Amino acid sequence: MTSRAERIAALKQAAKERILILDGSWGVMIQKKGLDEADYRGQRFKDHPVQLKGDNDILCLTRPDIIAELHDAYYAAGADISETNTFSATSIGQGEYEAQGAVRDINFEGAKIAREVADRWTAKEPHKPRFVAGSIGPLPVMLSMSSDVNDPGARKVTFDQVYDAYKEQVKALHEGGVDLFLVETITDTLNCKAAIKAIMDLEDEGYEPLPIWISGTITDRSGRTLSGQTVEAFWNSIKHAKPFAVGLNCALGAELMRPHIAELSRIADTLVSAYPNAGLPNAMGEYDETPDQTGHALHDWAKDGIVNILGGCCGTTPDHIRHVADEVKGVKPRPVPERPTALRLAGLEPFELAS
Repeated sequence: MTSRAERIAALKQAAKERILILDGSWGVMIQKKGLDEADYRGQRFKDHPVQLKGDNDILCLTRPDIIAELHDAYYAAGADISETNTFSATSIGQGEYEAQGAVRDINFEGAKIAREVADRWTAKEPHKPRFVAGSIGPLPVMLSMSSDVNDPGARKVTFDQVYDAYKEQVKALHEGGVDLFLVETITDTLNCKAAIKAIMDLEDEGYEPLPIWISGTITDRSGRTLSGQTVEAFWNSIKHAKPFAVGLNCALGAELMRPHIAELSRIADTLVSAYPNAGLPNAMGEYDETPDQTGHALHDWAKDGIVNILGGCCGTTPDHIRHVADEVKGVKPRPVPERPTALRLAGLEPFELAS
């Protein structure tokens, strides 16, 4: 495949034929490398005024070899799609490390690294093309909730500031060569709407439109996002983007996430994705669910016809992804339902008025 249009067509065709596999956790794999401050600084940031250790996104610039190695490991494990290492690569996210000036380069180089590895795998295994999702993570600030318990209207940022931060990120990801955008780990739907608008507005500037994949986060057993929405209300809020896929990731393991994925599968007239954590964290903040356990749990989801894309979030490794890929091989993807036309709105709860 020589053009992005051909890759997007191949992605959509593959989604009709099989359950697609996303990669797993990046944080846990980077942590295993035992990197020190010098790895994060490299030459470019050797005199940076604040500590950079922990800013995993900046490794796209200072240790691109490690980032390429991790993409390679996930593709080798059976992933069809790997995410760019750009989860917090916005001016707002990088502001915590005083690295706002590196945002464009992080995203562009992150996409470029992933693109090169994906193309190498596709050339080696043309029957199983590999794709790159531009990772667009949450922000440390929220538009839907007050930043001051004594002032319900207080916000640390405006919608325009959030939009501008995402716009800078998505432009660089697009220019770096991603096949689709993945707006993920969404805790605040209004932040997500700013990201969606930033992506959709790229077309007005002459950028080729790319598929949008949206993945929310149910924060606890309440079945709601951090900004208070139910799964159906969340879907009603973002369905105008006509996403390639919608799903849930993070916060929960497979057991607790399943009922919410089943609900999304019922109401979403697009592909449904899920990439849960490797169970819940233990007292040490580590994840104990084995690759075999994760694989078996997600096999049941696939067998029951409620998913189209599966992968892993916190605590998962290439071995987890290998087990998931093996467990769902040959299982048919969920058929996308046709829903009757209706007026569907949302606040914290969904509202539907049949036509």
